[in-house]
Amino acid sequence: MHRTKRGIALLLTLVAVAGLAACGSDDDETTDTTATSAQSTTGGNGSTANGKQPADNDQPSIETIVVRNGEPVGGSAELEYDAGEQVRFRVSSNEADEVHVHGYDIGEEVPAGGTATISFPADIEGIFEIELHGSEKQIAELRVNP
Repeated sequence: MHRTKRGIALLLTLVAVAGLAACGSDDDETTDTTATSAQSTTGGNGSTANGKQPADNDQPSIETIVVRNGEPVGGSAELEYDAGEQVRFRVSSNEADEVHVHGYDIGEEVPAGGTATISFPADIEGIFEIELHGSEKQIAELRVNP
């Protein structure tokens, strides 16, 4: 009788281990972290944001700010980074304009129907407006924390 209880206990242990192994994830498995609101946060802190799409398997996801007819879809985005991190975001627009990051005095042309990728080190702390230079419309706020 004692031998039967051991056998049952061993069998239950093997079933439990097999069940846990089946519930694990594969290293190649990816998760879609896209949110619908442009008023989210992204950066080194790993939170999600509007249009955030995986760049590469080796690169962290970066936010894409979608602009239609001169207006950011879902409202002005909020980007948050810590000093020393690399600021990276994209702007996709159906109209040509220049993306301008105040405080850093960085500008990048975005063609009509195209996308511009902006990347620079977060070496100035503070809160900065990101706008479409031609229309002077704010599309995002950049916060660089100490």
